[in-house]
Amino acid sequence: MAKIRRPITMDERRAKATAWALTFADMVTLLLTFFVLLLVILNDAEQHIDMIINKLLDETYEELNKNIGSDQVSVDRVTKGIKITMRGNLFKSMSADVNPEVYPLLIEIGQIIRSSKIIGVHSNPNYKYLLDLIDNRGTSLNVEVRCEGHTDDLELPEESIFPSNWELSSARSLNFVRLLSNYSKMPQRIFSAMGYGEFRPIIDINKLRNNYQIVEARAQNRRVEIYLDAFIKDKIEFEM
Repeated sequence: MAKIRRPITMDERRAKATAWALTFADMVTLLLTFFVLLLVILNDAEQHIDMIINKLLDETYEELNKNIGSDQVSVDRVTKGIKITMRGNLFKSMSADVNPEVYPLLIEIGQIIRSSKIIGVHSNPNYKYLLDLIDNRGTSLNVEVRCEGHTDDLELPEESIFPSNWELSSARSLNFVRLLSNYSKMPQRIFSAMGYGEFRPIIDINKLRNNYQIVEARAQNRRVEIYLDAFIKDKIEFEM
């Protein structure tokens, strides 16, 4: 006797037609979970790297602040790393030549930076794990000493060899970089120089009316800022 097959209902047809969706949904959920975990791991690694770099910068900041702070020199821990601000009689009048009286201070700053852990991180075996972690991310640790020159708002006299305060501030910061590089014996590739002229004042002269305040403000605005910074950057790939 032949077995009579029961006709398939509409609900059964619908269930079979959509069965693949359950498997697909499970796969998507697993992939989403994987990527979330991957993001968490990468974020933890990035925070770990930043923590170590900031700790090294903090140690150097404490050393600099303890040894070179004065009325004419201030050391601050800033977002861009460590900022050393120098004022006073740093240069000869209307010139980019650094006054010899400033040399001992630059020598001391250079020696402290050179002996810091952040400068020697690439040769210190204690930080091999850190460097390997950075390298595995396709990035590298960049350490930089940058000098930024600033002038006041007074125009240069006609006999000046510099056409504007831009050139004067740039030449001054470049001379600072040369001296720091020579005294510290650190690689020239970690140094850079920039000049901003009168365009980044600390105190806005236009808001002052008292002549004494204006003179003092201009003295504050004339400065050289030395930054020591460390940051992660993408590796540069050179194609042959």
